[in-house]
Amino acid sequence: MKNTLKNPILAVLIATLTFGPWATAYSSVEDTLPDMGTTAAGTLTIDQEILLGDAFTRQIRASTPLIYDPLLLQYINNLGHKLVKNADSVKTPFKFYLVNNQNINAYAYFGGNVVLHSALFRYSQNESQLASVLAHEISHVTQRHLARMLEDQKSNTPLAIAGTIGSLLLVMANPQAGFAALTSTMAGVQQGRISFTQGNEQEADRIGLQTLRRSGFDPHAMADFMQVMSDQTRYMSKPPEILLTHPLPDSRLADARNRSSQFPKVTVPSSFDFMLARVRILAMYGVDQKAILEQILSNYSKGSEQEKMAADYGRALWLSSQEKKYTESNKIIAELLAKQPNNPWFIDAMTDLDIEQNRAAKAVARLEKARINSAKDPVLQINLANAYIRNKQYADASKLLYKYTFDYPSDPNGWDLLAEASAKQGKRNEELAAYAEDMVLRGNFDGAINYLSDASRMTKLGSYEQIRYDARIDEIRQLQLRESKIKL
Repeated sequence: MKNTLKNPILAVLIATLTFGPWATAYSSVEDTLPDMGTTAAGTLTIDQEILLGDAFTRQIRASTPLIYDPLLLQYINNLGHKLVKNADSVKTPFKFYLVNNQNINAYAYFGGNVVLHSALFRYSQNESQLASVLAHEISHVTQRHLARMLEDQKSNTPLAIAGTIGSLLLVMANPQAGFAALTSTMAGVQQGRISFTQGNEQEADRIGLQTLRRSGFDPHAMADFMQVMSDQTRYMSKPPEILLTHPLPDSRLADARNRSSQFPKVTVPSSFDFMLARVRILAMYGVDQKAILEQILSNYSKGSEQEKMAADYGRALWLSSQEKKYTESNKIIAELLAKQPNNPWFIDAMTDLDIEQNRAAKAVARLEKARINSAKDPVLQINLANAYIRNKQYADASKLLYKYTFDYPSDPNGWDLLAEASAKQGKRNEELAAYAEDMVLRGNFDGAINYLSDASRMTKLGSYEQIRYDARIDEIRQLQLRESKIKL
């Protein structure tokens, strides 16, 4: 269920929990977080942060329009991990997610989780600007700002920050009770909390800038993107300063420019993948993107050879996904494949065209050939599994998907396809088991247990399948119990 909170004060306060420094004051918040409790017992350990992050991620999957596009997720994770590799004090694994949302925003939360809104690709004029947003968010995680804020508030205004977080979580679960608790809690929150948050933002800017530079990106890009943000919010009303969880970009712009001026201005070309990701998001996700896409495609058409190919790619995707002009799109993608036959973005586009035009056998042949040299590429794997199903090669699909879901258990695409392949073969127990895993990813533990219990009853008593299902039920119950005991 989508839960969009339109109250501007609440939206700003929720940003405290997620540290979204790029958000406008009135960005909507779609994350429905679990009731974690309100007791702050000292700084969180790394293990506690990871557990909290996992729990939050389940609820985000259940309530937020995440984009599960394999190509886009591979791109933002590759970009994110390039930055993480050059960051200091990394204590958690990092995972990067993409939300289909036309408001500029990004946020980080417990345990190395970073979320980007798709609008960032619209407003980032180059890859360095996009990387600057990720570098800032990564720095919030590596500096453990949320845990530090909890510790600081414990010594200065006991339980104030924990009470606010608890009230926000309650608002999401029970709006009437939550708003009453939030009003009471906020009456006791002092100005010192805002100053502490400003210190976090400045530290994230400073450390993020170092990470950006060490990763080979333009160090001036952070200030440049802040200017983009400032331009977007210039004519918007702003809530009182005390209710801002962090200063808006215009209040940090001068400091960012002063810091970046220590380094020479360099031209860092955007990667081809960035160009392809940018036009893919605009062509395939969101609404009312045509005029923006056409402007970007026009600019790319006048640029380098790679930019021209990105323009053709974006045009082909728009023709197929929005206008259903498959023949015209097919011609463009075929020409791109002739230039770069192993490019996964182009292979993916032609696979979709083949499937739309009932040529699944051609898609299978192309993908099997591509996997000869890239057998472990997850994008090719998931595409091939889908093509196998469309070509009625259900057993082949299941075989591939069993391995894929083992290697990538957090990808809902794999479980959804495995459920479909199992259903086509009449394997109802395996279908239910796959659906159960998808439910676990979204925090529906009771539903998952019910599905696995049904699957267990369908199998022979004492069989390997029954033992496997029952063992998984026990694991899910332990996970459910563990998350029910999490306290801030």
